[in-house]
Amino acid sequence: MTDTRRRVKVYTLNEDRQWDDRGTGHVSSGYVERLKGMSLLVRAESDGSLLLESKINPNTAYQKQQDTLIVWSEAENYDLALSFQEKAGCDEIWEKICQVQGKDPSVDITQDLVDESEEERFDDMSSPGLELPSCELNRLEEIAELVASSLPSPLRREKLALALENEGYIKKLLEIFHVCEDLENLEGLHHLYEIIKGIFLLNRTALFEVMFSEECIMDVIGCLEYDPSLSPSRKHREFLTKTAKFKEEDEKFLTELFAQLTDEATDEEKRQELVNFLKEFCAFSQTLQPQNRDAFFKTLSNMGILPALEVILGMDDAQVRSAATDIFSYLVEYNPSMVREFVMQEAQQNDDDILLINLIIEHMICDTDPELGGAVQLMGLLRTLVDPENMLATANKTEKTEFLGFFYKHCMHVLTAPLLANTTEEKPSKDDFQTAQLLALILELLTFCVEHHTYHIKNYIINKDILRRVLVLMASKHAFLALCALRFKRKIIGLKDEFYNRYIMKSFLFEPVVKAFLNNGSRYNLMNSAIIEMFEFIRVEDIKSLTAHVIENYWKALEDVDYVQTFKGLKLRFEQQRERQDNPKLDSMRSILRNHRYRRDARTLEDEEEMWFNSDEDDMEDGEAVVPPSDKTKNDEDIMDPISKFMERKKLKESEEKEVLLKTNLSGRQSPSFKLSFSSGTKTNLTSQSSASNLSGSPGSPGSPGSPGSPGSVSKSTSQMAAITTKGGLVGLVDYPDDDEEDDEDEDKEETLPLSKKAKLESS
Repeated sequence: MTDTRRRVKVYTLNEDRQWDDRGTGHVSSGYVERLKGMSLLVRAESDGSLLLESKINPNTAYQKQQDTLIVWSEAENYDLALSFQEKAGCDEIWEKICQVQGKDPSVDITQDLVDESEEERFDDMSSPGLELPSCELNRLEEIAELVASSLPSPLRREKLALALENEGYIKKLLEIFHVCEDLENLEGLHHLYEIIKGIFLLNRTALFEVMFSEECIMDVIGCLEYDPSLSPSRKHREFLTKTAKFKEEDEKFLTELFAQLTDEATDEEKRQELVNFLKEFCAFSQTLQPQNRDAFFKTLSNMGILPALEVILGMDDAQVRSAATDIFSYLVEYNPSMVREFVMQEAQQNDDDILLINLIIEHMICDTDPELGGAVQLMGLLRTLVDPENMLATANKTEKTEFLGFFYKHCMHVLTAPLLANTTEEKPSKDDFQTAQLLALILELLTFCVEHHTYHIKNYIINKDILRRVLVLMASKHAFLALCALRFKRKIIGLKDEFYNRYIMKSFLFEPVVKAFLNNGSRYNLMNSAIIEMFEFIRVEDIKSLTAHVIENYWKALEDVDYVQTFKGLKLRFEQQRERQDNPKLDSMRSILRNHRYRRDARTLEDEEEMWFNSDEDDMEDGEAVVPPSDKTKNDEDIMDPISKFMERKKLKESEEKEVLLKTNLSGRQSPSFKLSFSSGTKTNLTSQSSASNLSGSPGSPGSPGSPGSPGSVSKSTSQMAAITTKGGLVGLVDYPDDDEEDDEDEDKEETLPLSKKAKLESS
């Protein structure tokens, strides 16, 4: 929320055609279930309250002005503007709006404005106002036609509203209403219905105040009984005076309402009526303008709505709990920070079991709906609560740090309980459709956490061995759940975090993925594509530790997959890594070429490196470092000196930090052993056999036994390897020093070099 690109001021156009500042906040876009569409949301930077919630209507004309201003009309007489602190933020939101409307973001207005008539085009508010007919019974038809003709034009609507307000016209119309009723003049009553309905559509606050005043309200309702399309007329006034019972919404009433809701002595029927009333009350608030809605929710918060909901959600009545959940959703959408602050405060006094957020999680888990409609709604609310994008960051505190620390300590174990309970064996304990749906929802939220929560979720996953438990679900008979589990792992790998990578390798967590891949056989489906994409990501991003781990442990199971080049590409990556480790001289040569002393420009460097790689090995003497022709005059000692220093530093670093990736049997190493069915019906045993025996004779292995680039040359390097063990006898995994970005570029070039030529170069 500290991103200044999204910082905006919200303005609304008042009745005097002046822009009112409604507050400063941060804007975002997202799908709002209540509005059934993508919407613009602005939350106040002071307290996180909702300043604006506006659906991006496909037909609304949005205008971008002065690079930092977006203006549009929310209703026919309600104009809005967002003034951005930075142009980048304005462009970002403008692209979202254009995307929804299918427009090119290069335009400055998304829809063509409706042309006004020639008469109005040159008219303005300084011209004389609209003249109303005298308010008489025989002119009602004329008045109704005037109102109807004024509605399509914003300018005429404005003039009509001012004329009605200035002349006290509504009260005069209501006097004629009494006359028409006394005379039973049905035609006049029909005209009055059209007139009053049209005045409503002007949406003018000053006119509403007159119409809803105690003096006029019943007569206005009386006019609306005489709809020409309905016969007989409706008896609205009779219903309101004799049947309906009005409740006054003041603080005393709300205090009594919450007291009765939480009182155990309140009977169930009464409690259900009260909860439903509160739900409708919250639903009604959504029609209010932002400032009025803020006042409404602040009042509810001050009166103790959250503690009341906590009590209600703990009750047995399912209907009451459902209504309470709907109320909770309104509160979360309005101000998630308010909800977060409440649950953190109550955690200091109550046990985890009765915390409001844990009650929400439990209701999600225990949803009895076969389609889990309630669980989906609750998961969305939880996602909003744990989303750092709507968390506040002030000088005094960071809400993200405080709340996520609370959530992982007090709530995460409740969320993951069904997952852990169902993954104690090699296959899910329960694999019915409803359980699979629930676990998929939980995984969706956990995947969101991996993407947005960094070290909180990382510590939780590694300490609780969550990924291993999740991958048990890849054995589910429900493909959607198995794919959810795979997506969770893919999100983790996508972070390219070595802490995660070491955890994956130490626990051999590619094993269930390879199992699922082989059991899927030759079927070309989503599972097949998703697994191949994961390994392709590892290859393209050159994640060295995972590349080595996969090839060392699973190559025999994957080497026959030839309809894609992903696995052979991984093997090539691995062999290139091993060549660099066995013969670091090649790396040092490239390091010299990259040295700034020899750089003139990028293009020259590329040409020179290409010359070096393409030069014939016969042109070089043993031990000679090839340098650009222009620098040949430098003596060999000046060049070899940095090489020797580099090699000394490299050897020292390797002895302390680096586990050499040699394909040999390591004593004490835990090996993944399991039998997998190939599509042909044969089975193979994936064990950590000697990599030298597995690979030295395989097609495409570079070099021959004893040559620097071959698996047979292990004796020379084993002296550099320190066997790192844990208490359990497992070989631990250490970090591999990452090459810089230039190394990556050079490695891509190295891939184009024929393997035979590499081996010859290395032998120098």
